[in-house]
Formats: sequence, structure tokens, C-alpha cells
Amino acid sequence: MSVTVREALANATIWLKEAGIPNADIDARFLLAHAMSCDPSRLILLEDEEVQPDVFRSFDGYLAAREKFQPVSQIIGGREFWGRWFSVTPDVLDPRPETETLIDVALQHGPFQRILDLGTGSGILAVTLAAEWGETRAIAVDISSEAIAIANKNAAAHGVADRVNLIVSNWYDAVAGQFDLIVSNPPYITAAEMAELSPDVRNWEPFIALTPGGDGLDSYRTIASSLSRFLSDDGLALFEIGHTQAVDVVSIFQDAGFANVTKLQDLGGKDRVVTVKK
Repeated sequence: MSVTVREALANATIWLKEAGIPNADIDARFLLAHAMSCDPSRLILLEDEEVQPDVFRSFDGYLAAREKFQPVSQIIGGREFWGRWFSVTPDVLDPRPETETLIDVALQHGPFQRILDLGTGSGILAVTLAAEWGETRAIAVDISSEAIAIANKNAAAHGVADRVNLIVSNWYDAVAGQFDLIVSNPPYITAAEMAELSPDVRNWEPFIALTPGGDGLDSYRTIASSLSRFLSDDGLALFEIGHTQAVDVVSIFQDAGFANVTKLQDLGGKDRVVTVKK
């Protein structure tokens, strides 16, 4: 029996809703578009077309994965960030829109010649900034070799592999020199908050990239303790934070000897970035 695009979407939306998936209609549209190798916006023009058997089989597999709360980005293999497509796997965080706040702030102050990205994950920060600034060179580190492999793939995809040096390192351990810009979206979720996360995040994204445990602030303490050694005298450091952490994170950097520390909000009006200067 043939099934049209409209029918496939309606049935998939019901399936995902019954599984408890939020925004089921949106997810169904993205997954079917991926199965059909087209942009989601084109599906409305194809609603009366028949879904081919091979497409339907792929779509069915995608829905089965989403039913288990696997993130859409992992199922389709990536997500857009700052207008560019980044590969995503279970070894790296799913890029969040609020992280674009950090890019926005950096671009307002740049360009910078030498960047350090601490805890790079999929490489979205270092790769995006290198792509935006054609003369910039970056060192990007992560404790996970699997994450570094994904970041290398993304750097190559965006033509910046020759300017982004990706290194397996526990924070500063394998880093030398000073940098004009230091950026980081470190793990900051508290141990208590982990239990409250949606299954999409809690069960599918890397634990080490989500939380340092405890009060969620240990990553900032570690970064702050050596920041003055790696930040140039006129340099800028930018850190993503949880929206309730601004006061604590600002205090951590002030206690480390930095007098010029400010907080900035994202488009939703929530505290999202802490800026640090010497």
C-alpha cells in the first residue's frame, strides 16, 4: 500500500507523540526530509507524492531511534550552527542555539589572531571563528580523543584544518604560549540537575561534557587558576555559563585576580556568557 508524504508525516507525528517526544511534528519533518535527501521546507511541496519503499524503510528506522529519545542531530548525523553544518555523534555535545551567543560576542570584539578553545567537543567554536576570520589560527583541545576526531572532520569540512590545531588534552596540559582570545563552553550542569535533564540529553550525550559533578563549577575553577598564564595582556576570554551561575562564575574569576569580569545575556534574556580581561 502506497503512503504519501502527508500521510507518512501524520503517522510519524502520532508515533512520536505517543512515545512522549516533544515537538513530534517538527522531528518527524526533519527525519523524513533526511530520508528523502531534501530540505525540510520542501516537504510541503511534496505532500501528495508517494514515499518510496527505500525512503520509508530509512524513515522507519529513524523514527525507531527517536522513539528511544536519541537526538535528531545524532540520527541524521549533524546540526547547523552559525549557518554551517557540523557533524554530531554521541561522542560530542549537540550544538545549542544559546552557544551562538559566545560567537556573537567574539565577532563583536575581533578579529583575533590566536585563539584557544578549551573543551572543543565537535569544534563548533574554534572552527566557526577560524572560518569567520581568514587569518586566525586556533588551538582547540579536548580530553576525549573521539571528540577530537569529530572536530577534525568538521575543521576539514569547513576548510580550516590547516589553521585549527586539534589536540587531546586535559584543559591546559598540552597547551603552550599565549592567546588573544580564549573561549570555552565547559561542562557546567550540577549533579542535582543531571537527574532532571530530558532523556535526549541525559541518556545520549557524553556525561563528561555535561557535568563536572558537584555544584557544576569545577571546570571554571580549573580554567581560572591558570588563565592569566595563557591569556595575553590585552586578550579576551569568553565562557558559556548556565543561566543561574553568573554570580558564582564571576566570583571565581575575580578571586583568581581578574578585575575586569562581566556577564552577558543571550537572546532569551538569560545570563549566558562571562567575559574576562586582565
